[in-house]
Amino acid sequence: MNPLDDTHDPALKTWVESGNDPVTEFPIQNLPFGRFRTKDAPGSIRIGVAIGNQILDLAAAGLIDTDDMNTLMAASPDERRRLRLSISTFLRGNGANVKAHACLVAQSDVEMTLPCRIGDYTDFYTSIHHATTVGKQFRPENPLLPNYKWVPIGYHGRASSIGVSGESFPRPNGQIKPADTDTPKVGPTRRLDYELELGVFIGTPNERGEAVSMENAQAHIFGMALFNDWTARDIQPWEYQPLGPFLSKNFASTLSPWIVTTEALAPFRTAFVRPAGDPPPLPYLDSAANREAGAFDIQLEVWLQTPKMRETGHSGERLVSSNFNGAYWTAAQMVAHHTVNGCNLQSGDLLGTGTLSGPEAHQAGSLLELSEGGRKPIRLANGETRTFLEDGDCIILRGYCEREGLRRIGFGECRGTVLPARTHC
Repeated sequence: MNPLDDTHDPALKTWVESGNDPVTEFPIQNLPFGRFRTKDAPGSIRIGVAIGNQILDLAAAGLIDTDDMNTLMAASPDERRRLRLSISTFLRGNGANVKAHACLVAQSDVEMTLPCRIGDYTDFYTSIHHATTVGKQFRPENPLLPNYKWVPIGYHGRASSIGVSGESFPRPNGQIKPADTDTPKVGPTRRLDYELELGVFIGTPNERGEAVSMENAQAHIFGMALFNDWTARDIQPWEYQPLGPFLSKNFASTLSPWIVTTEALAPFRTAFVRPAGDPPPLPYLDSAANREAGAFDIQLEVWLQTPKMRETGHSGERLVSSNFNGAYWTAAQMVAHHTVNGCNLQSGDLLGTGTLSGPEAHQAGSLLELSEGGRKPIRLANGETRTFLEDGDCIILRGYCEREGLRRIGFGECRGTVLPARTHC
């Protein structure tokens, strides 16, 4: 597990004035990594950390000697901790020299890219609340399949269609079979949904044939970001049996641009507890450290901004809030299970948590749950209603960690907007 050190000290201040703002998501205790382009050098992608409303260019500051984020992520946990300390020390100095200030660029003046090269993407299904609620709609006679409490369920997704926050994408077309017909048809989805997830990034890789133990799994995780795995709910039920999701999900997924490292998240670890009466994890999915502090207390929110809201300058309405600490499987268990057969994970690989719904209705991580499959329209404060997403709708995911006696840290935004379908098949 990641030890606490003086980089977590809530009293730490930085010479970057906005980094000391009580409401900033990016104080000196956070230091998330991302990649950016400047307007004067659009062809050059730089690696930086967010501090307040600024970005510290790590190469310009002399803190790294690579422009390859995946290489940086592949470093050992000790090397990553030393880099974090070096960045923190640089930012907590007096910053009086011109060179230090020249290493900063305003976040408003850059274009953020995906935070690393994502070679492979696997989506898990870690929320038992989401699995049960959705199962009742798809399989009312058997909502939670018997393997769920024994094995972390997952499927391999499409890395090429993952985009960064701020993107827009067209409504997907696909094959749909209406309940009142015997023949499917092809056309744009009418039941487009978001999924509130976290993305877990692999740092240190493992060799092919080498299973990562629970004792070592955390060392292979670089950090986390917000993740929206958009889903076409009317394409999904027709195609997903027997092999699982395909075109209902691979058209677009949206990722926040900043990776909050496991070092920054260390103060917000919490115990991982299975509900009473549930089977304990098999030995390869269990460890004392995971039981003691394998979960993360990360508060998550979903906001909706409709076109009408945007026209009136309304920033959006919060639909739900949830928390990663209620997941049935931890990030370490995802890594251990993914590699138990010898699968080699590589630096930059992305593991989605699956939709992170809580036990209460207001903690539902998708419209499929909130609207009860479209049967119960959601009424917004401005009088509009939604069952599923309409063209022009923008979904914003937000996440943060806070605990008494600690500095609050955040993930930034994960924002995506739905455009009309390009073609009608």
